[in-house]
Amino acid sequence: MNDPQMPKAPAIEVDHVSRWYGNIVAVNDVSFALGGGITGLLGPNGAGKTTLPHQLAGVLRPSSGSIRVFGEAALQNPEMYRRIGLVQERESIYPFLTGMEFVLDSARLHHLADPHAAAVKAIRMVELEDSMGRATGGYSKGMKQRIKIAAALVHEPQVLLLDEPFNGADPRQRLQLMDMLRRMAKEGRTVVFSSHILEEVERLADDVLVIVSGRLAASGDFHEIRKLMTDRPHTFFVRASDNRRLAASLVADPSVYGVELTGDDLQVRTSEFAAFTKAVAGVARRSGVSIYEIRPTDESLESVFSYLVKL
Repeated sequence: MNDPQMPKAPAIEVDHVSRWYGNIVAVNDVSFALGGGITGLLGPNGAGKTTLPHQLAGVLRPSSGSIRVFGEAALQNPEMYRRIGLVQERESIYPFLTGMEFVLDSARLHHLADPHAAAVKAIRMVELEDSMGRATGGYSKGMKQRIKIAAALVHEPQVLLLDEPFNGADPRQRLQLMDMLRRMAKEGRTVVFSSHILEEVERLADDVLVIVSGRLAASGDFHEIRKLMTDRPHTFFVRASDNRRLAASLVADPSVYGVELTGDDLQVRTSEFAAFTKAVAGVARRSGVSIYEIRPTDESLESVFSYLVKL
């Protein structure tokens, strides 16, 4: 008899997993556990975000470590495919098939009782019923992404793994897909999606796994990770009517811990992003200086992730 007080086992357990291709390490000693809800895999391109979902789906063998889904090994376990749906980023549709034929084939491969009804239901979920009679070779990139998602959803998997699912989707399509994934999460399913776009993860994910150079740089509640990203050291480039006078005034501001004046270039270092951006205009005004330009010099995702790796 199941004890309702006992915590549920994680849907996905990853234990010291690595994957390498010759001398290239794609995933490096990664461990985590996931339950229901939506988890974002966030990282720059080439970080290992594509390799990991394929390992979770059991279609790619880890070089070391183990992966369990619902307590079972995913690799070489055909029964597990009934519980997992995988959406690959790369092109994986047959252009001569219609959208309906493509999803119907997936339904038949899963030996569903009514494959036609299941295919129509999945296509409606991604709002492609008006185009399901057309050959997929004529679909836009966003439509191809959605028909791949329909094929992965047709057997109603408990775990859905998506690799860059919003690529090519227009804003309306992106919102529709996000709403659909939220509904799935509310039903208790586990949704894992990869992205290199911070805004996508911020809008959708409950939790986040930050992957950098194959390593797990940070994990947990997205808002806490986001705070780490914001509160890290920042460098701003500033151009003003009198850089020297502005630099002297900024040194006294508590949000600034360093200034560097090289010729006509002024760089300001701060660990309080919000406090500095609020203070700089007042400092300039009191100093009688006009600011012509101010911009962060280190806002690429790569710099943010590199900082997290060093924590």
